[in-house]
Amino acid sequence: KSGYTGPAPVPLNEYIRVVNAQSVHNIVVTREAMLQQFGDIVIREEKLNQLGPAVHSGRAIFIYGPAGTGKTYITQRLIKLLPDEVLIPYAVSVNETVVQLFDPQLHHACDDSDKRQNHMLGQGYDPRFVCCHRPVIISGGELTLDMLELSYNAVTREYQAPLQMKANNGMFIIDDLGRQRVAPVDLLNRWIVPMEEKKDFLSFGAGCQFAIPFNNVLVFSTNINPLDLADEAFLRRIGYKIHFDYLSEDEYGRIWQQECEKAGIEFDKDVLNFLIHDLHFKKQVPLVPCHPRDLLNIALNMGSYLGQANSVTKERILAAWDTYFVQLEET
Repeated sequence: KSGYTGPAPVPLNEYIRVVNAQSVHNIVVTREAMLQQFGDIVIREEKLNQLGPAVHSGRAIFIYGPAGTGKTYITQRLIKLLPDEVLIPYAVSVNETVVQLFDPQLHHACDDSDKRQNHMLGQGYDPRFVCCHRPVIISGGELTLDMLELSYNAVTREYQAPLQMKANNGMFIIDDLGRQRVAPVDLLNRWIVPMEEKKDFLSFGAGCQFAIPFNNVLVFSTNINPLDLADEAFLRRIGYKIHFDYLSEDEYGRIWQQECEKAGIEFDKDVLNFLIHDLHFKKQVPLVPCHPRDLLNIALNMGSYLGQANSVTKERILAAWDTYFVQLEET
């Protein structure tokens, strides 16, 4: 009936018990933890005071704003607020059917030093499980509805768990919402029951349906107006809606200075002023967090190509600008 080979599968009831015991919603996120994890990057304090309670609450989070404003970068750093280890079974048995769960491409097993930090796991644990870091699964424009259901390989006769099941006890990030090949309303409607009931319903091809925990921090990220993706009734079900906007001149400058330090080059305020006032402002290009890193790297690559010193000048920044941005002729 099944082509699965590997450690004995864990019965569904036992899997549910373990998921609930190591629930991601039991983690307490404090302001001190947020400052510690985000202390090395430029982000407004009021934004941290929105993100922190959002993760702490365990409710779904909707992050939106213009492209390039750091939504994906900041979202991925949120997983650092979930630092401990969890046990993930190799497979789960539902009656006589086996569903493979552990995925080495998505689940990162802990090494011995990680296990020793957790005294209970250091004493040993059920070998039907793998000790892993809390999972963070990111899915973008490639996401389709069938990836959220059980998949069956007729050749190997194996069932694979859907993405949200693999994300249990961790974080599930849906990036670039609205860019998927499925209608946004269909994708969002798929989450109504799991968000409200904290459980999801899956079914085999024969029609057998069963419930699994929906125990993850669900994050939607998009640069499309939320009201163009969902109606107000759906958005009310999402507890936290956090807007990312363009940078101020001071914030942009601090990021530029950080990137100069990382690249090991001297910070030149005149070059920064030229970039902001003569390029960004005159050409009406908003200040976003990704520009300093990208423009600086292009400028340094040009210097390396020419065999010149590892420095950045106004001329190189102008050349990097012309390379980075699409240049349209004025008519």
